[in-house]
Amino acid sequence: MTDGTPEIGEMEEMGGFAALGDHEAASWAPVETTGHRQPGPVGDPAAPGETDAPVSAADTPRPRRRSTRSSRSESASSELKTLRRRGRIDVSGGTALVLLVLACHREDTTGIDLASGTLVRARVPWPDGHAPDLDAFDVVEARLAEEPERDDLAQPEAVTTEGLPRHVGTLHGRRVRKLLHRLATPVEPHVLGFPGASAPYWEFRGFRPSLALVVPTKGPVLFRRDGDRSVWVRFGWGRSDNWLPVEDGRAVRALDVARRDRIQGKDLTTALGYKPYYLVVTLSSPRDGHCYKTVRALLPRS
Repeated sequence: MTDGTPEIGEMEEMGGFAALGDHEAASWAPVETTGHRQPGPVGDPAAPGETDAPVSAADTPRPRRRSTRSSRSESASSELKTLRRRGRIDVSGGTALVLLVLACHREDTTGIDLASGTLVRARVPWPDGHAPDLDAFDVVEARLAEEPERDDLAQPEAVTTEGLPRHVGTLHGRRVRKLLHRLATPVEPHVLGFPGASAPYWEFRGFRPSLALVVPTKGPVLFRRDGDRSVWVRFGWGRSDNWLPVEDGRAVRALDVARRDRIQGKDLTTALGYKPYYLVVTLSSPRDGHCYKTVRALLPRS
């Protein structure tokens, strides 16, 4: 563990997971790295025989430096009807991607390419004074830069966009539930494939994913640490007990809403406004030579 990770005494003081509710582990198809095909659905929870065909973006005007936002309540379903399905993500320079946003951070925006069903990290050049303003389940169009910068061995899913994304609408319900279900990561010994909360940047070779859509088997428990007052989440995943920092503004505000430093179960659901089902775990950009596991979003099932 790195500095700032709770000590054993703190863990024991917070208690075990015996009182926490279990989540049913989701079936899984492998998380795809950039440029590879995503396998089809496994144990799809939606109605048998029903298919959604997210597909590649049609040619559209190039986005402006400012994001163009549609109404938050406007559905993107009609926009998706014009898309063609692709077997793999197209990450060549100048390509327009239509993304379902899962998490938005200044370092990158995590989303699903609706053309191929592939997880991707879009590095958006947010200008100074313009905070990232995309919410989970927003649908945006992002045009890739002429040189998408796909050579980061620690983040093989990362691509760089040209300008800010164009907001198309939002997406909820069965279509989202199916997409998330297909991309849920299998239970493994370690989140993101390695033990501990961080690893030196130079150890990465581009063979491990830097994104994971995790369905906790215990928890989650959201808490604020004494001392630095940073927000962390504790969750069980298989036989591992994980403690990771949270970089999700909504989750941080949930503690303020509850006026408590530790919430879980029904209290967490009430504070968030939904029951957290997925955790979006990502590998950060290098910080002092190390890349850190962080939780960028706590998401509902759809």
